[in-house]
Amino acid sequence: MVRMDCPVAPKLDFGGTTPYEDYVHASVLHSLQQQWSKDPREMSFLVITQVMELYFGLLCFEWRQAQKELRADDLRAAVRTLHRSDLHMQALNAAWRPIARMTPGEFNAFRDALGEGSGFQSGRYREVEFLLGEKSRSMLVPHRAVPAQHDALEALLAEPSLYDDVLAALRRQGLDIPAEVLDRDFSEPYQPNADVERVWTEVYRSGSRDLLELGEALTDIAEEFARWRYDHLLATRRSMGSKVGTGGSAGVAWLEKRTQRSIFPELWTARSYV
Repeated sequence: MVRMDCPVAPKLDFGGTTPYEDYVHASVLHSLQQQWSKDPREMSFLVITQVMELYFGLLCFEWRQAQKELRADDLRAAVRTLHRSDLHMQALNAAWRPIARMTPGEFNAFRDALGEGSGFQSGRYREVEFLLGEKSRSMLVPHRAVPAQHDALEALLAEPSLYDDVLAALRRQGLDIPAEVLDRDFSEPYQPNADVERVWTEVYRSGSRDLLELGEALTDIAEEFARWRYDHLLATRRSMGSKVGTGGSAGVAWLEKRTQRSIFPELWTARSYV
């Protein structure tokens, strides 16, 4: 028997790597920060960018899980998954703060090390946009040099987005989602539909609790995604003004255009009629 007044010492010797290292691969993660300049602030920028990449991958995992649950008509499980992803997005958005506090001079001290590298070249972020319905065939172009990544994104371009699966689930719940919305070309950007707007209006007026919670979980995600884009815009404007972005993008002008677009559009417009 173990005496209750005698604390058990933790195991310290594992005869090799620790179970923590085997599970987390921390040494691998900490070996991936390779500065290209001598400026110490580059390390902050590099680590935060890598953290963002990990969150992109996590969000894609969660939204694919939600799609599986929606296709199984398990709306409550899908809502739980969507709520969890919303918390991930809040943490992702918080990562902008250290970058946003860099002055132009501080950013310029290592900016040349980025060369033509730019966030819009991120394959994982492209998955995030495609899963949210922000489809664009032209955005496959930066990934052509990496065939596996390009092929995966091209396949995702043609698949239903998270919102497409939501609308299909609503139709199976007996709501009047038009057939042309469900049978459309998924590789094209989603276009707002007046009939879908009326369905969401009815859900918010007198729909079931499960459908209302689904609508609110999606709205939370849409809000955090809009905040992500806006915080990106502010961080860029503060650190480099209106200069041409890395990778040759239009910088602030490009980001301003992106912030004007909303995902899950009828969830926003339907509120005017409730």
